[in-house]
Amino acid sequence: MEDKSSQAPTPEVTAYVDPSCPFAWITSRWLMEVARMRSIALRFEVMSLAVVNEHRDLEPWYREFNDRAWGPARVCTAAVTRHGSAALARLYPALGRRIHDEGDKDFDTVIPAALDEVGLPADLAEVARGSDVDEQMRASTARAQQLVGEDLGTPTIVVDGVAFFGPVLSSIPRGEDALRVFDGARLLAGCPAFSELKRARTDALSFT
Repeated sequence: MEDKSSQAPTPEVTAYVDPSCPFAWITSRWLMEVARMRSIALRFEVMSLAVVNEHRDLEPWYREFNDRAWGPARVCTAAVTRHGSAALARLYPALGRRIHDEGDKDFDTVIPAALDEVGLPADLAEVARGSDVDEQMRASTARAQQLVGEDLGTPTIVVDGVAFFGPVLSSIPRGEDALRVFDGARLLAGCPAFSELKRARTDALSFT
């Protein structure tokens, strides 16, 4: 483990995530692992896949996924709007653990349980069914798209002002591996000529 006191200046890291997205969840868990071992200023913002894909022609299964994704993203947006970014930093992991680690897709029970766990008002759950915060959610999604391109989604990461899509991971790097992936992604993203590095996914997703 690295000595956090030796790391200066502290990198500012923003992760644009959708609580329904399993890839964003794995990437966020990797960043939390990095934050455990190294001093980084990690914060979360909402990038809604429902907004990104709102007017796109999608396969039926993915359209259903995006239609259901409005609710959790709205609640996360409301948490930021009403209670600040620190509230999202608590709520997003509580939602992600239930939705992805535990496989609970019943958002009507997941959302209230996550709010209760992190001490946020229960009435935030009501936002899931309305459009009260859609303007703010569209704005945060637009900010992320302006950084990486309109054809990309979550996860989008910004490190010290340099933005990139991904990394898309099938499992969570741990320990020194997490730091190596972070340093490698940061190095590549810092090269103005770099745009893409990709290979086919072959492994099943693992949230452990």
